[in-house]
Amino acid sequence: MSIKTSLIVAMAENRCIGKDNKMPWHISDDLKRFKALTTGHPVIMGRKTYESILGYLNKPLPNRTNIVVSRAGFENTHDVPVFLDLEQAINHAKSIAQNDDKNEVFIIGGAQIYNQSIALADCLHLTKVHKSVDGDAFFPDFDEQDWQESERTNHMDHTPPYSFITLERQ
Repeated sequence: MSIKTSLIVAMAENRCIGKDNKMPWHISDDLKRFKALTTGHPVIMGRKTYESILGYLNKPLPNRTNIVVSRAGFENTHDVPVFLDLEQAINHAKSIAQNDDKNEVFIIGGAQIYNQSIALADCLHLTKVHKSVDGDAFFPDFDEQDWQESERTNHMDHTPPYSFITLERQ
């Protein structure tokens, strides 16, 4: 079984994904979609994203193996697997996915991790927020010619308006 590497991200028109280690909007359907797609699968993130999740939940994301990529040491109070490099983290996640009979691992941020992983991704689960926002973390540029849209649901009556888009690498 081939296990795909997917990036899951919510990003504004100007590619902003965060400000002060927080999301610059609150879209409850986006959080529900994130939970529905990632539950039961390994999730890979950078240290700052992990610390942000701990700030919200006081624990790692439930019902998922949380894997952290960090070159800096940090207080690993929840004993999550930590790797110095992204490729090791992906290999570890894929072995867990295979053991759990899952066909997908998720990279959930932040900006540095997305930058390192965009070239390795098979799929992008994108929530596109249809406005520009002020922020300090941005999703990397990627060539849309390399991707094919397989799914889209628009939610233009929401404030802010957004779309759920799934892109598969061609």
